[in-house]
Amino acid sequence: MLFNILMLIAGLGVLVWSADRFVYGAAAFARNLGLPPMLIGLTIVAMGSSAPEMFVAATASMEGMSNTAVGNVLGSNVANITLILGITALLGAISVSSQTLKREIPLMLAATVLAGYLIHDGMLTRLEGGILLVAFFALMGYFIWQAMRNKQIDPLSDESDAEIPKNVPTLHAIIWIIVGMILLPLSADWMVTGAVGIAKTFGLSDLVIGLTIIAVGTSLPELAACIAGVLKKEDDLAIGNIVGSNLFNILAVLAIPGLIAPGEIDAHASSRDFYMVLGTSTALAVLVLSSGAKKQLTRWHGAILLVVFIAYQIVLFQSQ
Repeated sequence: MLFNILMLIAGLGVLVWSADRFVYGAAAFARNLGLPPMLIGLTIVAMGSSAPEMFVAATASMEGMSNTAVGNVLGSNVANITLILGITALLGAISVSSQTLKREIPLMLAATVLAGYLIHDGMLTRLEGGILLVAFFALMGYFIWQAMRNKQIDPLSDESDAEIPKNVPTLHAIIWIIVGMILLPLSADWMVTGAVGIAKTFGLSDLVIGLTIIAVGTSLPELAACIAGVLKKEDDLAIGNIVGSNLFNILAVLAIPGLIAPGEIDAHASSRDFYMVLGTSTALAVLVLSSGAKKQLTRWHGAILLVVFIAYQIVLFQSQ
């Protein structure tokens, strides 16, 4: 038990650190290539924040634990909205003024509905994994097109520009990318090994392992990014981190178990847990897009989101 706890803590710590270094290097390298800040923020930074989920999903799938990989995606998306945004909103109201985000949030909902349709039969096949991956690349193409053609001033662009590393030598950026690519899969394996060992001690299913311990752990980079964004008054960037991460999770990360370990998934994933993802995603859209002229997430909204997260965790553990 002690060994598993140490593996989980070590894996989580290295996973979060290596994901941060990978994003740092990739974003700096992209800036050196002259890519627009908005494009870097919507693609490289968002993908980097989902790197822990990607590598954990791949590791779990290769070890025959596809339900843990699926649970990690669904649980992370729920945690991002309820736990991460809940905590962040308690620090102060989060205002949304970016037109880009107002386009991204409906896309997040559409991607969630697509994923739900594909897994509603309790199966995740290679074809369905391929469909999710094609949708992911199509979305990236759309973001690139939008970033290149949109000449209007957008708060998200300014906030993204402020966060992207400047004056980083290209060689240093490449070194950090390599360090991240080496440590991410290694630490993901440690984390999965430790989390599974702990969870099995308490009789938790593979799905609940992914929905709880691993999902919360892999969402820590989003928590750090959101808190930092709000403290710097970069509210659009804070929301953008969550929306971008959820988009990557539901399309790119959910495709991984379908491609690596296709087959039947836990019935709860395609019913209870998917509807939780859909419900929280819809709630975020309603709160952000229909919250009056200010478009704010208030402290009251944050408190409600946290209560929803705690209630969901209680339901999950009681179901065992």
